[in-house]
Amino acid sequence: MKWIDKAHQYKEMFIKDLRGLIAIPSLRNDQEKCQGAPFGKGPRIALDYMLDLGKREGFRVIDVDGYAGIIEYGEGEESVGVLGHLDIVPIGEGWTKDPFGGEVIDGYMFGRGSGDDKGPSMAAFYALKMLKDQGVKLNKKIMLIYGCDEESGMECMDYYVKHAPIPQKGFVPDANFPLVYGEKGGLHIELKGQTNTVIESMHAGERPNIVIGEASATVSTWDASYEALFQFYLRANQLEGSVEVHDQKATLFIKGTFSHAAWPYNGVNAALHLLNFIGSTYHDKFAKDTYEMLKDWQGKPLGIQMEGAYMGFLTMNTGIVHIEKGKAEILIDIRYPNDANAAHIFEMFQKKVKELSYDLEVILKSNTEPLFVDPKSELITTLEKVYREYSKDMFTPIMTMGGGTYAKKLPNFVAYGPEFPNREKDTTMYIGGPHQRDEAVKVDDLLLATAIYTAALEELAK
Repeated sequence: MKWIDKAHQYKEMFIKDLRGLIAIPSLRNDQEKCQGAPFGKGPRIALDYMLDLGKREGFRVIDVDGYAGIIEYGEGEESVGVLGHLDIVPIGEGWTKDPFGGEVIDGYMFGRGSGDDKGPSMAAFYALKMLKDQGVKLNKKIMLIYGCDEESGMECMDYYVKHAPIPQKGFVPDANFPLVYGEKGGLHIELKGQTNTVIESMHAGERPNIVIGEASATVSTWDASYEALFQFYLRANQLEGSVEVHDQKATLFIKGTFSHAAWPYNGVNAALHLLNFIGSTYHDKFAKDTYEMLKDWQGKPLGIQMEGAYMGFLTMNTGIVHIEKGKAEILIDIRYPNDANAAHIFEMFQKKVKELSYDLEVILKSNTEPLFVDPKSELITTLEKVYREYSKDMFTPIMTMGGGTYAKKLPNFVAYGPEFPNREKDTTMYIGGPHQRDEAVKVDDLLLATAIYTAALEELAK
């Protein structure tokens, strides 16, 4: 079956259904949470929309208490799953298109969630619809699982695994082609406690998974000669910044570069630069020690650096720095390969803190184990074969990554598309990616992903 030809026959219907899903502002809102809607009205409405589409096509549907939903087709004791999500990140500023419009311009559909993850989730739904419409015989059940809280901590899947059936294998349409067979582990370490420092107040960063792109700090004393030192520091490090002096105190501001914590080397951490300047200028032990410990994205000063055989380098990002009247909280995001050891990383933090007689306590906030599926397994080889057959891409290798997807929540799952490698955006318009303004996806790429998902499910469920 040439599934790509079939997918294009559904194009208009696909666009209509996807526009309806994009029109729903499915942001998590804890103030609206209630029984059956644990993440608020928006995610609940989006889940109802997808379950209603499932009913329309004659599929079996299951509502997992508003945390997630299942659309099923086929019979059999074994099952294959596709795990997508219906929630979105905040809209943000600077949009030139309606973020809930689903408008198609020059072959691109614009809207929050078009690429992450409503478009790919709809592609999986149409894959199931095409298999049913063509009467393809399956020996295994296919389960489309739609979660409602991927962007805010994956609480939906924590609930799902305790209350709903788990497929034996499957994929997540929320990353890159050819496929991602490994995801680094995620470790959050906090430094917390009381300290003696000239920093009266510093509140930098909102999430541990983002390099701090802007930071300010108020120091308790200021000498006029420090102005020249600060300007020299900015020039020497190719940074922008400013100083505001008031009542013999000063507020220092530095502008760095935001980046995802999976790629901290692409960012410039403004908070660490402030700590470096303050530590050196004021001979402030706390600021100096903190900078020296955390300055390197590989964690070399802590002795935790390593390069994994499959997943590459361990990465470290200081994502949140809060200091107020001597009370400090610093949150660090570490992505580690599957041949690293989380307990060892934590122990090395404790060792360094002891060596420095550092004021703050080391706390293990959370640890998510790495995902690794044997690249020679039947699941991986099947998915790779189908991708290459439909994309004609024989060059791009299957991969691992530092980011995390739903695949970590279910055993024997991997991330599979929908982003195609080396795609040029053939338009003069700005095309935003996931989490960016003017988020958009090329409709023909979604249809190609639909064809790939159809063929993959046919192979895995036969």
